[in-house]
Amino acid sequence: MTANATQVSVTPAAIGPVLPAEDRFYAAPAGVDVLAPGEIIRSRQVDLKTNWASHHRSDAWQLLYRSTDLHGEPSVAATTIVLPRKRTDGPLRLLSFQSAIDAVTTCCFPSYALQTGAQSAHTIVPMEFLVVRRALAKGWAVSIPDHEGMLGAWGAPREPGYRTLDGIRAAMAFDETDFSAETPIGLWGYSGGGMATAWAAEMAPSYAPELDIVGAVLGSPVGDMKSALLRLNGGLHAGLPVMAIAGLRRVYPELDKVIVEHATDHGRENLAEIENLPTLQAIRRFAHHDIGKYLDMPLADVLELPEMVEMMRDLELGHTAPTVPLLVVQAVHDEIISVADVDRQVERYRAGGTRVTYVRDQLSEHYSLLPLSGPLAVGWLTDRFEGRPQQGRDLTAIAGQRNPRDQIARLRRRLSVA
Repeated sequence: MTANATQVSVTPAAIGPVLPAEDRFYAAPAGVDVLAPGEIIRSRQVDLKTNWASHHRSDAWQLLYRSTDLHGEPSVAATTIVLPRKRTDGPLRLLSFQSAIDAVTTCCFPSYALQTGAQSAHTIVPMEFLVVRRALAKGWAVSIPDHEGMLGAWGAPREPGYRTLDGIRAAMAFDETDFSAETPIGLWGYSGGGMATAWAAEMAPSYAPELDIVGAVLGSPVGDMKSALLRLNGGLHAGLPVMAIAGLRRVYPELDKVIVEHATDHGRENLAEIENLPTLQAIRRFAHHDIGKYLDMPLADVLELPEMVEMMRDLELGHTAPTVPLLVVQAVHDEIISVADVDRQVERYRAGGTRVTYVRDQLSEHYSLLPLSGPLAVGWLTDRFEGRPQQGRDLTAIAGQRNPRDQIARLRRRLSVA
């Protein structure tokens, strides 16, 4: 485990939270390349919004640490550590929750959006963390990484995994915690956060083999980025693929070159605008936009360019099988993520030897499945923390069930092994 010699505390500004792009706390120090992945650069205590300030939470800290980008180069990232007031008996357990940042602008980063006084009304982060309070109620500590890194490269492969795993390393090395090398670790995320969690599970065996990750919950984890981008283009959620392109061009020079050469002035203006919009505002502003109209050649032809074919292949999850057990939860009638894409992702994992319990829910849709599956996710992770065996099988919700919450509770009982 990395030593804490580089830990430097920074007192929060009295004027309230500052956007990460403008906050010196996030500045990379000289010589970051000599630090070990996960090594802490600086830390500070923060106040979280009232929807987090419950009796389940006592202290919250932010850590800036050394991590790795898509190209294997050293970089920095931040995570927010929340410590429960009431802890479980025995060693403290750690949950890393990857949020659905789903944007390029730093106002959507969890380290900013969760703070008291942050202007985060159009972000997803504060809403979904109401669900994660279940973990604090169980006495678990929670790490909430800014898994997009400082570039806000939403949609990029692998590096969300690196930043998540390095955030766990930093949390375990932090002076205010009492973790050990044997601390059991769970992963959980939904939608864009589910995709980041999938990358963390895939990268863990090679990038952070020392971490004792006992299981990962992948909620609606995208499955196939190319399929999602094409299916959403021109529809109600067309802002999501536009934001993904704006983020991916920051880490794929080949994509940036294609945009420079083939995007119209109108297309470039829209990409520049969406870089500064929070998630919900971007979805509303760019509803029904067609990316094909941003280009001077057909979209199908652009996607057939060799560099674009290679990039799209690079974005696909499931080619590295996680070695930890997985719970995958997906709504059959999801209006954003195709259940067929997630089916294939699960098939790829199982073909690689991963133990997967797959719940295909027929009663919910994308926005309701996270809160409805919260008890199931926490119950499944509790079983993994306590060393109970996993039942790796498919479970499909019964259509017509009157109370979805009863269904989720029933599925949880079926998944648990006493």
